[in-house]
Amino acid sequence: MAKNKGQGRTRSWTCVVYPESAPANWRDIIDDLHIEWIESPLHDKDINADGEIKKSHWHLLFLFNSVKSYEQVLEITESVNATIPQKAQSAKGLVRYMIHLDNPEKYQYDKKDIIGHGGADVAELLKPNSSDRYALIKEMAIFIKDNNVVEFTELFDYALSQRYDDWFPLLCDNSAYVLGQYIKSNRYQLNKEHKDNKDIR
Repeated sequence: MAKNKGQGRTRSWTCVVYPESAPANWRDIIDDLHIEWIESPLHDKDINADGEIKKSHWHLLFLFNSVKSYEQVLEITESVNATIPQKAQSAKGLVRYMIHLDNPEKYQYDKKDIIGHGGADVAELLKPNSSDRYALIKEMAIFIKDNNVVEFTELFDYALSQRYDDWFPLLCDNSAYVLGQYIKSNRYQLNKEHKDNKDIR
């Protein structure tokens, strides 16, 4: 058994699973523990510093309801032949790392391939931070201006069908008012320009 004293106790732990080492039913083994955990997309396009492709692997995040010791989590990781467990300093940060969301120089994995097990809420952990929210609101404002959007339904329907993963949650949660006001102002401006053009004629 690998030793790693001094890890302390915490609720969030992480490890790495390699396809060639894990038993075929490794997911079932963890699911049978009835804990919340998150599985990354298969990282099969990560590159070492020397340019070689790393061994394919999954990152796992365990989210316990109470604090667990290193030894307790080690029992789980050993049961699926994973690496020794490490404390997850930030569950949100680790889930973002699973798709290299904050590392544009690395291969960008699809967030749809992140799998939550046991009721783990991936969407909650991937909610945009303040700077991300402002960037998305800016995108929507530019879309409104570039496409002469004059009704909120136009923006909402577009977000629902084309930008469900980022614009739509933001509209539903906390940016509908400011963008609704912007659309209202844009409509007024377009009507004013139309009237002015008619008066010139």
